[in-house]
Amino acid sequence: MKTLAALFKAMRPRQWSKNVVVFAALIFDVKFTQLAPLLRSLAAFVLFCLVSSAVYLLNDLADMEKDRAHPTKRNRPLAAGTLAPWVAVVAIVVLLGFSLPAGFVIDAGLGAILLGYFLLNVAYSFRLKHVVIIDAIVVAAGFVMRVAAGAVVVQVERFSPWLYVCITMLALLIALGKRRHELTSLEEGAGNHRAILDEYTVPFIDHLISIITAATLVAYSFYTFSAANLPANHLMMLTIPFVLYFLFRYLYLLHVKGLGGAPDELLFEDRPLLASAVAWGFTAAAILYFSNHH
Repeated sequence: MKTLAALFKAMRPRQWSKNVVVFAALIFDVKFTQLAPLLRSLAAFVLFCLVSSAVYLLNDLADMEKDRAHPTKRNRPLAAGTLAPWVAVVAIVVLLGFSLPAGFVIDAGLGAILLGYFLLNVAYSFRLKHVVIIDAIVVAAGFVMRVAAGAVVVQVERFSPWLYVCITMLALLIALGKRRHELTSLEEGAGNHRAILDEYTVPFIDHLISIITAATLVAYSFYTFSAANLPANHLMMLTIPFVLYFLFRYLYLLHVKGLGGAPDELLFEDRPLLASAVAWGFTAAAILYFSNHH
C-alpha cells in the first residue's frame, strides 16, 4: 500500500488540472451539450493525464539527484527514497502501453498527438530544458498539443485560431513566471538545481513577461470580435475585463508577493485569481450557449 501511495504521489495528480485545456475545443466549438464529443473529450483528458504522469515519472528518474538539492522537490517519492526506481520504470511502461494504443483507437490524430507529446517531453527532459528560451517554448507547446487533441476528437468546425495564440501566450507567461520564481527563491543556488537558470536574469524574464502579457490581451481581444462562431453583437468582448484582471492579478502575485512557483496550485490558492477565472468561464459559456448567434 505504501508503494502504491508513493507511486500515485509521484504521478502528480495535482498537475492533471493542466489537462483541462483539452476541453477548450469542446466548449468553444459549442459542442458541450452533445454526448459523443463530450465522452471523446473526457477520454482524451484521461489519456493525457496518464501520458503526463509517465512523463513526470521519467523526469523524476532523470532528476533524482538534483531534486535532492531542492527545498521542496527533495520530498518527491523518488528523491526521498519512498519509491523504488524499478517501480517507476514498470509504471511508465504500463501507462504508455495502455494510453498510446487507446489514443490511436479513439482517433488516429489523438494517438499521434499523444505520441508526439510524449516524445517532445522526453526530448525536453534530456536535452531541451537546457536550451535557453526553447525550454519555455516547449512547455507552452505541450499546452497547444492538449488543445489540438481536444480539437481533433470533437472534429471542430468553428474553433478560432486566435484561441491557439491565446493559449500559447498564456502557457509561455506561466512557464516564464515559474522560471522567475525559481530564480528569485533559490538565488545563488538556482543554477545548481536547474542549470538553465544561469542563462536567465530577472530583468530579462520581466521583459519577456511584459511582451507576452500585452500579446495575450491583444490576441484575446481579437478573438472576441473576429471568431466565426461568436454572436454578431460582439457580446464576447464583455469577457475582456476578466482576462485583464486575471493577467494583472497573476503579475501582482509574481512581482509583489513573490509567488508563481506552482502556477496550477496558485490558481486554487488565490481566491481573486480563481474568482476571475470562474467569472470569465461562466460569462463566456453564457454568451456562447445562450446568446442569439444571428
